[in-house]
This record gives sequence, structure tokens and C-alpha cells, in this order.
Amino acid sequence: MTFDATDSVTLKIWDRSALHHTLDSAVSELSARHNTTTCRVAVTCSGPNTFTLSLRGEGKALASA
Repeated sequence: MTFDATDSVTLKIWDRSALHHTLDSAVSELSARHNTTTCRVAVTCSGPNTFTLSLRGEGKALASA
């Protein structure tokens, strides 16, 4: 999977059997492009079969336990 995005990307995923694999790959790709952890990538359902992946800001990062 390749895409050129700044801080977010929107995906339309029709194949439900590939949903988790596709989202996992997209999260990994986006985090690698921005040299950050996958924890900083937020996934939201933005419509039917449509998912938006975006980077969370430094202040919104998850607190480590």
C-alpha cells in the first residue's frame, strides 16, 4: 500500500474480510512515514465502509503506564 498524505488518509474498504489487514497496513504505513509509533495514529469510521486515519498531536498522545 502506498499513499502520499500529510497527516491523514481516508480509505474506502469494501471487502469486510480484508478490513483488519487493510487498516493495520495503513496504520503501519502512516506511522512509518511520520517516524512515529502506531499509537499516535487514530482510526475513525467516517462513513459507510469509509475510514479516516490521522496523526494525533503530541499533546493528544496516549499516556504510558
